[in-house]
Amino acid sequence: MKLIQIPIIFLLVLSACAPSQETQATMTATAITTSAAAWTDTLSPVATLAPTETPTVILTPTFTLAPSITPSPTITPTPTFAFPSVTVNKQAHCRYGPSVAYLHAADLYPGDRGTVRGRFEYSSWLYIKFDKLNYFCWVAHSVVDVVGDVSSIQYKELNLQSIGSNQYGPPTGVTAVRNGNEVTISWEQVEMTKDKDRGYLIEAFVCQDGAYLWWTFSYPDQYSTSYTVTDEPGCPAPSQGLLYTVEKHGFSKPVEIPWPAP
Repeated sequence: MKLIQIPIIFLLVLSACAPSQETQATMTATAITTSAAAWTDTLSPVATLAPTETPTVILTPTFTLAPSITPSPTITPTPTFAFPSVTVNKQAHCRYGPSVAYLHAADLYPGDRGTVRGRFEYSSWLYIKFDKLNYFCWVAHSVVDVVGDVSSIQYKELNLQSIGSNQYGPPTGVTAVRNGNEVTISWEQVEMTKDKDRGYLIEAFVCQDGAYLWWTFSYPDQYSTSYTVTDEPGCPAPSQGLLYTVEKHGFSKPVEIPWPAP
């Protein structure tokens, strides 16, 4: 009997010492809660990885605007070549066109100096700015000594209306009659005062000996009203001409001469 009772007593003691089911449930819940809290405390936050490259920060500089300065105008230098120079070698006239038919512009004397600023396509006359004059005029190549290359100078076109003024119009009643190789140009007289009267000017292209020539002629007064010039066939371009009234201040507008064909 004693061998049987000891285990029963032991079981009863264990049973008496063990907590009740309610207590066990409470303890189990408490243990679970404690474990959960412990889990919460031990979780580490997920680390955010830093970028492998440091971003480049571009700073926009702040500028302090300086006062606006108006630049000085740039002066274009004169051409590197020098204009050919001239020295007058004899007493002569400087004129408003490239032949002796044009109005007198100035008197020239040996030693007068200037520079070549232009040349004429159909004659050897030069367009000169003389040091002693405040305007340009034309001279024959033969009356000046030239230093420099005249061929580098551009041709100068004539513009007779830019020279002074003229209170008279061009001649009227202009005709041209051919007699073989001779052409006679006629016109009506333009009445001018004696003080202003400088006659008439003819500019023409005529054919002579197979050459197409630039031709000029002038009368010194108003009373001569016809002119005859040789004009032959055989040139590639037709002959032609212009007629002006001339007074001491300048040239009239031109009138075209009705040139007869050969």
